[in-house]
Amino acid sequence: MIVASGGFNVLESAGPTVVWVVVLTLVFLECALIVGLFLPGDSMLITAGIVLATHSTGREQAWALSLGAMIAAIAGNQVGYVIGHRSGAKLVARRDGKYLNTSNLHKVNSMLDKHGFWAVLVARWIPWVRTLCPIVAGAAKMDHRKYTIASTLGAIVWAPVLILLGFYAGEFLDRIPWLMPLVIGGMIAVLLVGTVLGIRHYFQEMAKPAEEVEVGGVE
Repeated sequence: MIVASGGFNVLESAGPTVVWVVVLTLVFLECALIVGLFLPGDSMLITAGIVLATHSTGREQAWALSLGAMIAAIAGNQVGYVIGHRSGAKLVARRDGKYLNTSNLHKVNSMLDKHGFWAVLVARWIPWVRTLCPIVAGAAKMDHRKYTIASTLGAIVWAPVLILLGFYAGEFLDRIPWLMPLVIGGMIAVLLVGTVLGIRHYFQEMAKPAEEVEVGGVE
């Protein structure tokens, strides 16, 4: 494939490596740690697919990255579960927090209690729930085997669908020479700004007063 602008020669040579590092890191963080609540997830995977569409080995890279992101998500979910499990039946929320608040933790806990396996499966597609679900499931002592199967199935669908959606959309956009640089530049700018603001909001959230939240058991 031909990159539409000379300004994207850097992406042509270094792009796949940069994309791999960014995607695997952010996917793992979003699925494992609280900071993931404030990081771009879905849009990042779609953008990665679009960027890879500009490379000669893009198709192979996109499929391989789909597998890598899937593994990163599964690993992140397991780390999140362990963190929650080791915290006991109490988690720490932030008073008046935007995401890490008592209400959201209770919502996820209730969803897991009512829907169990299916809640974990569906949580993959809801950004803030995707991050809180593993931690709450661990704290609620949800059956680890059931949780692992559900979270793994969710990861198998989630990461490849979004990356490949971006890739095939990128292949279409690549046919319009002037459009591809604008789309990639715009999406990368949005992701960079979103990540910087997200990290800033994370520190603001964590600076708020802490309050313990008791989590009910889940079968």
